[in-house]
Amino acid sequence: MIRKKILVTGGAGFVGSHLIDRLLKEGNEVICVDNYFTGQKQNIVHLMGNPYFEYIRHDITMPFFIEVDEIYNLACPASPVHYQYNPIKTVKTSVSGALNMLGLAKRINAKILQASTSEVYGDPKVHPQREDYWGHVNPIGTRSCYDEGKRVAETLFFNYHWQNKVRIKIIRIFNTYGPRMHPHDGRVVSNFIVQALQGKDITLYGDGMQTRSFQYVDDLVEGMIRMMATREDFTGPVNVGNPNEFTIKELAEHIIELTGTKSKIIYKDLPSDDPMQRQPDITIAKKELDWQPNIQLKEGLTKTIDYFKKIVIH
Repeated sequence: MIRKKILVTGGAGFVGSHLIDRLLKEGNEVICVDNYFTGQKQNIVHLMGNPYFEYIRHDITMPFFIEVDEIYNLACPASPVHYQYNPIKTVKTSVSGALNMLGLAKRINAKILQASTSEVYGDPKVHPQREDYWGHVNPIGTRSCYDEGKRVAETLFFNYHWQNKVRIKIIRIFNTYGPRMHPHDGRVVSNFIVQALQGKDITLYGDGMQTRSFQYVDDLVEGMIRMMATREDFTGPVNVGNPNEFTIKELAEHIIELTGTKSKIIYKDLPSDDPMQRQPDITIAKKELDWQPNIQLKEGLTKTIDYFKKIVIH
């Protein structure tokens, strides 16, 4: 068997570490690059003894040189708490990081996948969101460092593909949850689970009627690997998400039920630019990747709660 050498940027993060587990399991050699801005060593420490795994501490806003066959570019803070903490850094990671990774892919003729986001659609006027929808994004809002950074990254990927024949793949990731989420990342699933396990009030913003589609991390990893393996002339972008839509209030109620907490739901004002609806149209993923999510919300939440029970101080 010929082992592929695969670079995963942001590999110590929540999604990146699950992707690396899967790539190693499939017999590849994996190099993980992360600067631990939001990634955590505990997510990859179980891999440190694996002879086919290598970790390099590096920030991809700086040039990076290595020989690999494939690159998964996941490096970027992905939750509002983290990407708004240092918005300039977020833009630099999305834009300069993409430029550096595309330059690397061009030099070594590697295939490269960009982890883009449903946030490129902004607060959508079209529902569910299809890949040909251009989005409704505030370019000067508090979230725009992430939204616009990822939109520019997609532009760069296509320009490198058209001008330099770089082999690109782009996926747009919708809300994803599972073990190894950062307990303080400010995302709704981790927030609610931590609040429930600690017996605190569960905080809903607005009336709780805004909707999200939640996909379990294993389904996302499957979609990423299938996307990387698609035919050469297929670039995407492809939505990878679970089209089953839930209100935020329904999510809170599921978590209360599954944890057995005595927490109460309380309501606060909605933050600015918070999208009211988020649901992927996954027609292209079904056709081109033969992919659709398998793990439904209650099953995935149960696995995620079991993880948080081990790391959250009750």
